[in-house]
Amino acid sequence: MTNNKITALYCRLSQDDMLAGESNSITNQKDILSKYARENGFTNTAFYADDGYSGTNFDRPDFQRMKSDIEEGKIGMVIVKDLSRLGREYLQTGYYTEIYFPQHDVRFIAIHDNVDTQLGDNDFAPFKNIINEFYAKDTSRKIRAVFKAKGQSGKPLSSRPPYGYKKSDNDKNVWEIDEEVAKVVRRIFQLCIEGYGPTQIAKILSADNILIPAAYGLEKGYYNGVPNYKSPTRWGDQTVARILEQVEYVGYTANFKTFRKSYKCKKQMDRPKDEWIIFENTHEPIVSQQDFDLVQKMRQNIRKMQKHEEINPFSGMVYCADCGAKMYLCRSVSLTERQEHLKCSTYASDSSDCSAHFIRTCVLRELVIKEINKVLDDIHSDEESFINEAVETSKSCFLESVAKSKKSLVRYEKRIAELDRLFAKIYEDNALGKLSDERYGQLSASYEDEQRKLKKDVDEIRKFIDDKEQENSNTSQFLAIIRGYSNITELTPEIMHEIIDSIHVHAPDKSSGHREQMVDIMFRFDVIRVSAVLDIRDYDQKRKLRSA
Repeated sequence: MTNNKITALYCRLSQDDMLAGESNSITNQKDILSKYARENGFTNTAFYADDGYSGTNFDRPDFQRMKSDIEEGKIGMVIVKDLSRLGREYLQTGYYTEIYFPQHDVRFIAIHDNVDTQLGDNDFAPFKNIINEFYAKDTSRKIRAVFKAKGQSGKPLSSRPPYGYKKSDNDKNVWEIDEEVAKVVRRIFQLCIEGYGPTQIAKILSADNILIPAAYGLEKGYYNGVPNYKSPTRWGDQTVARILEQVEYVGYTANFKTFRKSYKCKKQMDRPKDEWIIFENTHEPIVSQQDFDLVQKMRQNIRKMQKHEEINPFSGMVYCADCGAKMYLCRSVSLTERQEHLKCSTYASDSSDCSAHFIRTCVLRELVIKEINKVLDDIHSDEESFINEAVETSKSCFLESVAKSKKSLVRYEKRIAELDRLFAKIYEDNALGKLSDERYGQLSASYEDEQRKLKKDVDEIRKFIDDKEQENSNTSQFLAIIRGYSNITELTPEIMHEIIDSIHVHAPDKSSGHREQMVDIMFRFDVIRVSAVLDIRDYDQKRKLRSA
């Protein structure tokens, strides 16, 4: 060796290699490399070891450190036990042995494969690299098969239970409730039901100095690792959002939520929810199904946090009866309580497409409280009659909404099939020279865009129909919720989301000389639908009396 450069002794061990036994261990590799260097008179040795890193990619800490030292001219020789220790990706391994090391004047030796770049090319080395990659591919296929069988049997694939659970001492595939933090999970769901968003919930938990899931797991020894957070009690909105979306909290096990495109690519990709395999009642739930479903419904109406501290109960729940768009809440510090109002979002973006459907929140609040209390009175006075009426109403609403959706579904599917025929026609015309390439490209892009939108609409309609079929005749669930209330005097986001499904506001009618407005209130589970006509004079008169 010249200039007393470093002789790098490189070791690598992956999880897959551990299955082959002690012969591939880091300790064994170091012994072999040290002995070889000593017997051949190679001095100034230094170990570079990557323990627990796959050979299918070269993004390994000590390999990168070795590369950095090579590029700085510190290393003159690299020795490994065999070519598989350098890597199991034959193109990259070949690049390093045949191009990278020679370019940097580095001698490379793979002891057990008889590779020594100073002695010339080893013709068998490329084949050895292919065999090493095939081994990695075959091992990956076997491991995937084991995981697939485990996942399809209902056992959880996740190595760590969700926050709020811990592994059973008797069976590592069974999750038990960790009561110490399960109460935090319940609190997160309750805060969401009360109308708080993930950002607001995160601030509340941070203010109470509650450990974030990662910090709690490290403290309890559920997993090892180096903390990668700035503060152990600083919650993020994404952490809260993930907790609110996990079906595991109702006692389900959801497998195959993520995947990797290839055994060479370690990046996990999210799998669409309709491709998950879900097993029910696999462990004790932390949150009731009712609360979980309510939170998912509320999360569909995600909105930006407003500057006002008060959470408005109508956010995301009021719709324009004519165009179907959501109605925006208009509030500011300059507006009084009586001036705060809702207006159609379609009108807000283009006044020619719809009308404002303006309605004050104070008026709507009084109406909703009044109608909810009417339902409460009906239930308390004669529950049996209410149930009979609710079942009929639910059935009527279900049939009406589903029939309308199925009609749209047939129309959309017919148009999709028609577009397939048009694709075939313009392709044939283009091939015969009847249609120019430019025109074909324009029509093709237009048809593809329309078909893509239609397919998305079809998926949404099918989901809507499925949801409605599941909700049909859920009167018992509605009664279980509403029995917890007596006379309501204040309308909170929790009450709104638990009892009301949606509110539809019609355009005002001034034909009688004063302003009247119809409002449809849809109760949850399609149990009852109320249509009320507001005479704004009545509400203004009440306000005057209260002020007096």
